[in-house]
Parts: sequence; C-alpha cells; structure tokens
Amino acid sequence: MLQSVKFTNLIKTTGLRALTGFITPGRSYCASKDTEKQPVEEKEQNESKETEAPIEPEPLIKVEKNGPVTLIGINRPDVRNCINTEAASELSAAIEFYENDLESPIGILYGIGGNFCSGYDLKELTADPGSISNILMRSEGAMGPTRRMIKKPLIAAVNGYCVAGGFELALMCDLRVMEVDAVMGFFNRRFGVPLVDGGTVRLAPMIGLSRALDLVLTGRQISSKEALEIGLANRVVATGTALGQALNLAQAIAKFPQACAHHDRESLYNTVYNSNNKDEALDFELMSCGTSVLEEAKQGAEKFIKEKIGRHGSFADLKPKEIPEWETEEIKIEKSHKKDAKDD
Repeated sequence: MLQSVKFTNLIKTTGLRALTGFITPGRSYCASKDTEKQPVEEKEQNESKETEAPIEPEPLIKVEKNGPVTLIGINRPDVRNCINTEAASELSAAIEFYENDLESPIGILYGIGGNFCSGYDLKELTADPGSISNILMRSEGAMGPTRRMIKKPLIAAVNGYCVAGGFELALMCDLRVMEVDAVMGFFNRRFGVPLVDGGTVRLAPMIGLSRALDLVLTGRQISSKEALEIGLANRVVATGTALGQALNLAQAIAKFPQACAHHDRESLYNTVYNSNNKDEALDFELMSCGTSVLEEAKQGAEKFIKEKIGRHGSFADLKPKEIPEWETEEIKIEKSHKKDAKDD
C-alpha cells in the first residue's frame, strides 16, 4: 500500500461572515421569519459550510512509500514539471527525508503527468532578473540537492521530456529507467542558460569526454535508443511503464544486504570523483569496510554454506519473506496436527 507523506504545514483559515449594505425593515422582517422557520439541523449544516477550511493545494513534490521504496514525484504537470524555487526547496526536503528513513534503502524520482522534468521555470527568471544570481548560488543547487552526493541509491523513472535542468536531475540519480519515446537533452543551450546543477560534472565520467562535449555544445535531442547505447539509460521500457519498471528494479536492489551495497556504491563514487590515483582508490575500498559490512558478509557466508541459499547463481530467497500473522497461526496449527497424527 502507498503511504503519503507531507512536508509542508498548511495554514487553515476559517470563514468569517460579514454583513454589508443596507437592509430595509420589511426585508429584515422577512429574513427573520425565514430564519425562525429554518430547521435547526439545516442551520447547523449551513454554519458548518461557512466555517469549512479552504481546499488544500496540491504539493509540488509528492512523496509516497511502496514497501521499502520511497517514491518522489515532481508535481507541476501543467508546466511539464519544470522546477521553481519553491519546488526545488520541497525536492531537497523530500530527498533528505528519504535519506534519513531507516526503513527505505532505495528511492525513485519521477515526474507526474507525462513528463519527467523540463528544466528550470524560465518565467521565474524573467519575472525577477535580479534573483538569478540568488537562484544559481543556492547552496544545494538550483534544481534541488544536485550539488551533493545523495546518501542512498536513487533511480530516475524517465518519461516524456527530461531536458535542461531536468536532465541534470536524472544524471544526479544512480540509474535511469527510460521510456522508449522519452527525450533527453540540454535544450537550455538555445537560451544561454548555463549548466549549474552537475551536468558538466557527472556527464563525462558517465559517457566519456568526447560524447559529453557533443551533447553539451550542441544541446541536441537524445533518443532512448542512443541513450541506452552510450550509457545514459540503464533500461529502456515501454511507454507508460517507467515508474512501474523502476519500482521492480528498486525492489530487486532493496532485497540485498544494504551495508555492503552502500559501501560498494560509495567506493565507486570515490574512485571516480575523489581519488587521485589507483592506490588511493584501493585504500579507500578496503579501509571503508566497517563492522556492519563485515557482519553482513559473515551472515551471507553462513546462509550459503548452511542454508544453501544463493547456490548456482540463484538470487531467490535472499531476504526472508514477510508472512502475515494469520498465515503464521495456520502454519502452527498445521504443524501441530501433523505432530498429533505422527504420535497416534
């Protein structure tokens, strides 16, 4: 079941009745008579309607849980999910919430309404040109938390347009599941809007300098076929299935021992971005193995040897399946019956 999570406190207001204008004595008398005839229940219903709180606006970023997977949805479909200052702030809060959720080892970033994200909201830039420098200098990033390492794996479910800053959001994620008719590209090249959310930093290590220069300098459109061939997309799926397929991928990753998975992921990023040479990378890989990783390795070895789990390359039954209480009770009863029958 999906569980919704809210990040913003909405202010609730109550309606206040105001009497305006001039009422003649005759009309006032008729109104008083109508009020006297009005049933008590109807009066209470009318009063409750007048004091109802206004409808809460849709959140710009929706967060839900599907088992161990956190789903983070950009919710501005009327503008192809482009990001403004408020949405960027909510996205940072949503991802930070996911990072601190001990019950969620992996998350998915997706767009609601047919598109992943079409970049930054240019209307906001033109409305207040003086704010451009403030937007660009936002500590975590103009599009959200794009200038730092996300603490846990994040999968991008890419549909529709994934362009400009939206492309940078997808590059921020560890993996990208892309629909067959989705589009990537630095379309901001047309307007002279710079890449300041990690696009020039993450792209070259991912696909190589020559290809990265081609995409950055031309701003051309990238199809799903090319994205898969050059390593931008990790999976290409049918139209309308990116989120579902990303969820399947996330659940498959979530079943693995997580301390080990996080160590190996961190070592990969360290090798690409932080290490000066091979020896430094090798030292980090070894010395960052903490006690939790070693304990997981010990438990895994025991499962393989004693319980024969994972033999012959099998990935089945790596994680114990959750059994509902009623089924557990039925199993106990069945075992009890079998024991009684054997004793007889």
